Amino acid sequence: MAYNALVSIVCPDRVGLIAAVTGLLYDLGANLADTTFAVLGRAAEFTGICELPDEQDPETLRGALAQLPELADAEILVRAFGLGPRDDAVGRATHRIECIGQDRPGLVARLTEVFGAFEANIVRMNTERVAGTDGDDYVIRFAVAIPAKRVEACLATLGNTAGELRQTLRSQEVVANRTVG
Repeated sequence: MAYNALVSIVCPDRVGLIAAVTGLLYDLGANLADTTFAVLGRAAEFTGICELPDEQDPETLRGALAQLPELADAEILVRAFGLGPRDDAVGRATHRIECIGQDRPGLVARLTEVFGAFEANIVRMNTERVAGTDGDDYVIRFAVAIPAKRVEACLATLGNTAGELRQTLRSQEVVANRTVG
C-alpha cells in the first residue's frame, strides 16, 4: 500500500536541482503528484505531493534528500500528507491569465479579490519583475478555475480592475489540458 507525503525544500538555487531531487525520489519509489518549483530571488522552492510506498518513512526520505550535494544548506520537510492531490474541477485551471505593468502596493490583492468575488479558484500564481522598455515591469501569471457560468463577468471585471491599475491583461482558455487562444 502507498501513502501521500508532502515534500518541501527551500535552498539556494542551483543548476541540476530539480533533476537531483526528482531522480532521488524516483529511485526511492516515490511517484510525484501535484508539484511546484520556483526560483525566489537567489533561492529555490520545491514543493510536491509524493505517493510513497509504505516501507518508505518520511524521516528516511528527508535524510536521503539531505545527502544530495545540490541540497546543501537546504531546509527540507517531509511528512505524511492526509489531503492528497486534488482531482476535482476546482483544482483544474480553466484559464491562464497574465497581467503586466508597473508594480504598485496592493496590486496582487486587488486582482485576487476579483477571483474570489466570482467563486474562481486560483490554482497557481507566479509573480516576477522583468526588464521592460520603461524600467522594470511586474508580471503576474495566474492559472485559475473559473465556474463556467461566471467566466464572462469575471474576465470583464478583472479587465476593468487591471485597467484601473494601468496593467495590461491577457487571458487564454484552457481546454482539456491545452491552452486555446
